[in-house]
Amino acid sequence: MTLKGLYFEEMEIGAEFKHELTRTITEMDNVLFTSLTMNVAPLHLDAEYTKTLPYGQRLVNSLFTVGLIGGMTVPGLVFGTSLGNLGYTLIEFPNPVFHGDTLRAETTILDKRESKSDPTRGIVWFEHRGYNQRDELVCRCKRTGMIMRRPPAEG
Repeated sequence: MTLKGLYFEEMEIGAEFKHELTRTITEMDNVLFTSLTMNVAPLHLDAEYTKTLPYGQRLVNSLFTVGLIGGMTVPGLVFGTSLGNLGYTLIEFPNPVFHGDTLRAETTILDKRESKSDPTRGIVWFEHRGYNQRDELVCRCKRTGMIMRRPPAEG
């Protein structure tokens, strides 16, 4: 696994990435994240309550899911070259995530342009997708990020 992100110049519109990292979601992940973010919805925390709902079990907090999918993309895509997120224009969860699901991530580069205010930076539009072990899409988001341009010394 590479731990060097791509510079702006190396990101090609339409390029697809299947990220190497995968992660099995544990009950602890869900309870800890939900508690840290003060989301006390019984949908995430109360096993007895969720037995009465259509899925019959607790759902993993969706913000944990989108954060995990985003994090999985960092090592091979923007590690050391990202200057931060500029925004998200879409976040959707077509299928639920449960304790014990194993997630993986894919990315498509949708667009890019040079920064108008700083020649050392560029702006890149990404689509990140998360899938579970059954290849069901569980998360899709569109994100805009600020990415370093290649330093002149590196050619």
